[in-house]
Amino acid sequence: MRVAIAGAGNVGRSIAAELVENGHEVLLIDRDPRAIKSDTLPQAEWLLADACELSSLEEAGIDTCDVAIAATGDDKANLVMSLLAKTEFGVPRTVGRVNHPKNEWLFNDVWGVDVAVSTPRLMSALVEEAVTVGDLVRLLTFHEGQTNLVEMTLPTSSPCVGSRIGDMTWPGDVVLVALIRDGHAQPPDRDGSLEAGDELLFVTAQDFEEELADLLSPREGSIVATTATPRVQTI
Repeated sequence: MRVAIAGAGNVGRSIAAELVENGHEVLLIDRDPRAIKSDTLPQAEWLLADACELSSLEEAGIDTCDVAIAATGDDKANLVMSLLAKTEFGVPRTVGRVNHPKNEWLFNDVWGVDVAVSTPRLMSALVEEAVTVGDLVRLLTFHEGQTNLVEMTLPTSSPCVGSRIGDMTWPGDVVLVALIRDGHAQPPDRDGSLEAGDELLFVTAQDFEEELADLLSPREGSIVATTATPRVQTI
């Protein structure tokens, strides 16, 4: 997979290093000469250019990329780069970094953003997930499918404790996708049972969240609508 990253700061370089390690082709673009540090990641391509300019994106050959990531510290630049990549060059997937939560509403398909990543929202969601027992925590929202990734740490008072997973009837289109026990993630085992303290990850439509919370923790369960709200087409 070929990936273009606008913004060669700490965030952009970290993303690039991870992608390179996973065997992908990466191009880093930045207009600041001080950000071009090719010696830190020689496996990647580097381009000194403004990713908000059509000519720069043409020079970068962004139309040959499978993914374009706008990872600068400027939300306006990230929106412009995403829009150009999607509408002018037909990049299949665009990812936009949201620096200021007040700008989240702009990061959608109107601006060519497929996936919006807001660090403040992600951190608050992870905090809620870490400290909340018996509440359903909304971690991610998949807008294209109108579904959410939600989590609950099963309290000892849950009527589901001790139940065989294969015998559970989840509301609507709710799907249990993973279970975390003793710090280890595992796929749901139909013959296994639910235990107090299990962290359960579900994919569900928002309409069924309240019913799911009531099923898992009827006395305590509530929905913590702390969400990272990225736009995701497919997972």
